[in-house]
Amino acid sequence: MSDKAPRLRWGIEQRLEFIEFRLFWEGGVNRSDITDFFSVSVPQASKDLTHYQGIAPGNVRYDKSLKRYFASGTFNPKFLQPDAARYLTQLNSIARGVLTAGETWLSQVPDFSAVPLPRRIMDPAILRRVLASVRAGRALEIRYQSLNAEKPKPHWRWISPHAFGFDGMRWHTRAFCHDDKKFKDFLLPRILEVKGEGPPAAKSNKDHAWHETTKVALKPHPKLSADQQKVIASDFGMKNGVLHVEVKLAMLFYFLKRMGLDFKEEEKDPQQQHIVMADPDSVHASLARARQQF
Repeated sequence: MSDKAPRLRWGIEQRLEFIEFRLFWEGGVNRSDITDFFSVSVPQASKDLTHYQGIAPGNVRYDKSLKRYFASGTFNPKFLQPDAARYLTQLNSIARGVLTAGETWLSQVPDFSAVPLPRRIMDPAILRRVLASVRAGRALEIRYQSLNAEKPKPHWRWISPHAFGFDGMRWHTRAFCHDDKKFKDFLLPRILEVKGEGPPAAKSNKDHAWHETTKVALKPHPKLSADQQKVIASDFGMKNGVLHVEVKLAMLFYFLKRMGLDFKEEEKDPQQQHIVMADPDSVHASLARARQQF
């Protein structure tokens, strides 16, 4: 996106960005696209398209026979920052059932598929109570089912939740456990009931593992060929063959597990494990700090 557009009211700017989204990703847009998605009148949609042409006169061409605006060969977005990840995330949201195609900005959804993942079931009423406790800085009494062998049955406990975490598969709340006297992660689907509220047992700023971050340096697997390492570096946006990923200490274990990094990744088949840690000693030290603070 270049040559910043003049600042407009949010509703208008959103519709103009929508016009550019359709022009960029689908090649064209018409009035019905705008009226259907934003529930505005036909005159308003026409006004939006005319307004857009006034701001970016060289971006579109109008086909009278098709009654459709098409992106010109010199199309240069002024409201949209083209982002491949944003587009593909919308496809993924459709695949996961999070959004319907009609709730996205896509009208011409390509044929696609995503690896199915079992959906974790969470009671929205319980999530609502946890959210309220996080916002208010209050403690919450929960009935929780641990998978700890010493706690085979669910039991009531008090926690002081202050944040939420996602490990790529599961959502949890980050909270101070009143029983264990330390900050821990509680999986939301395993909170079976909630009861009373009370004063917190610890302030969120005491959760140093949550607030402290570390950087994990990643590089292509050294057993890949030079050209293969080059494409992996490009794929991950590495600079000089290394990518530095900032991670909260409290999320470091999940990050390493998600990326298949177990300090033995260089022994794995490079066709399966494309990246390895560039500085495993520093990661070891960060994990040790995280464990000390739990």
